[in-house]
Amino acid sequence: MVKANDKDTYSATQKLGTDTFDTLPVDRVIRGESIDVLRRLPEKSVDVVFADPPYNLQLGGELHRPNNSRVDGVEESWDKFDNFAAYDQFTQDWLSAAQRALKDDGTLWVIGSYHNIFRVGTALQDLGYWILNDVIWRKNNPMPNFRGTRFSNAHETLIWCAKSADQKTYTFNYDALKVANDDLQMRSDCLLPICCGKER
Repeated sequence: MVKANDKDTYSATQKLGTDTFDTLPVDRVIRGESIDVLRRLPEKSVDVVFADPPYNLQLGGELHRPNNSRVDGVEESWDKFDNFAAYDQFTQDWLSAAQRALKDDGTLWVIGSYHNIFRVGTALQDLGYWILNDVIWRKNNPMPNFRGTRFSNAHETLIWCAKSADQKTYTFNYDALKVANDDLQMRSDCLLPICCGKER
């Protein structure tokens, strides 16, 4: 799914308009507001939801490097919420819509940082999702903490969960993951770079 403000274009993009889908479209990117789109998908039609929701970064002003150049941060309105209650309501709404769209053996992945992942985890549990793992994405080139007042934020957390605690089956390709990891059981942490930029 693509955010409505995404600037990329796709030859296989379908604009939702006001339609409700009777069957899940295949090989299509559906553009629209995520909650609205999820609510219009057929119930129990989705195998997996991967969500990268707004982090509600709560930036308190501009951030500058030691040379006084400005860091481009997330300043768009989609990441701004009036308060935690508003963010929690948004989180409950999209997680409820995702839960409705997920098949009974489907799973959800959601990524976040310390700004939001604990609030998302609470909402997941309140809605009856069953957390299977948290996976740590360790960044081998994180942005420094320019002010030197905190640790460099070198990871993000992914929560992987089943639709409910009663769910007996879900897809986990254990053997394929083990082969991809030099025949070792895959761990719940991975080391990947972030996009290269001025902060390297």
